[in-house]
Amino acid sequence: MGTLRRLVQATSVESSTSIEGFHVSTEAAVAIVSRKETPGLDDENGLAVACYARAMEHVGVMASDPGFHWFDRVILDLHFDACSFQRDKSPGRWRIDPISVTGGGGRLIYQAPDAELVPTLMTEILDWLENGDLDAHAVIRAAMAHLHVVSVHPFRDGNGRISRIIQSLVLAREGLLSAEFASIEEYLGEHTAEYYRVLQTVQGGSYQPERDASLWISFCIEAHLAQARRWLDQIHQAATRWAYLENLADDRDWPDRFVIALEQALVGGTDRTRYSEEAVVSPGSATNDFRRLLDAGLITQHGRGPTTHYRASDALRDEVQRALSQANAGPGDSA
Repeated sequence: MGTLRRLVQATSVESSTSIEGFHVSTEAAVAIVSRKETPGLDDENGLAVACYARAMEHVGVMASDPGFHWFDRVILDLHFDACSFQRDKSPGRWRIDPISVTGGGGRLIYQAPDAELVPTLMTEILDWLENGDLDAHAVIRAAMAHLHVVSVHPFRDGNGRISRIIQSLVLAREGLLSAEFASIEEYLGEHTAEYYRVLQTVQGGSYQPERDASLWISFCIEAHLAQARRWLDQIHQAATRWAYLENLADDRDWPDRFVIALEQALVGGTDRTRYSEEAVVSPGSATNDFRRLLDAGLITQHGRGPTTHYRASDALRDEVQRALSQANAGPGDSA
């Protein structure tokens, strides 16, 4: 589950940042979230993913804090976490200038409320988060929190990112799911055009909180359902993959911990530190384990010295994919 959790975290983070034009590969996102490698951190793409991941770590801490309350610093600090690499965008501070959203050809899509209204409007939102509609389902409260924040557009940049982070925090605070499994970022990243279309329809071009939000609620519920189906499929694949690796290690009389190394190598790659921490072995033992897996042709080595990392070989990937295909076919379908 550790590797699956990292994969879900990485996919959610990468998907959310991609909505705003920051792109890295899934493999790079896993490495960044794991904080064992730092590919791409010399440009805004990698930095955006790293900062968003830090904000989601903060969400995980606040989700289980028994003394948590909704204060302005919650949103301001999460915004600083997510946007600290954009120092020219005033991370962690309410905007003091007008802001609007434009589309193709400079067409005005949304006019945010005046900057001087932002502190008051955000105070109202925070009061609602703390005390309002507490009997409503967590999915609905989270969706409305997203809509409220993005409609006020309280920051110079990163308003979409912070709104999605707040949505995840509301869900995580309810204890419905851990922060990474509660998010719908992956769905939003794949349906960005529809995401924006629904927001624009509900907002009506300007700040009008009295408008009907049912279309937005329905969209978010469908996103949760679609995301849940995908996670169930990913859990099934992870279990099948793990079972195959267990059998492989058993057939070769290898220690059980080799399964961890192979699983990590398959999902985002691994290195000595990451493997030794999860397998609870010394760095020297980790190096010896990797050497045996290299000799067996199951992993490949990349880099040298401190940057050395390992990925699954094509042969291992092919065998695992074959096992997954057979599991998905089910009995009677193999022919």
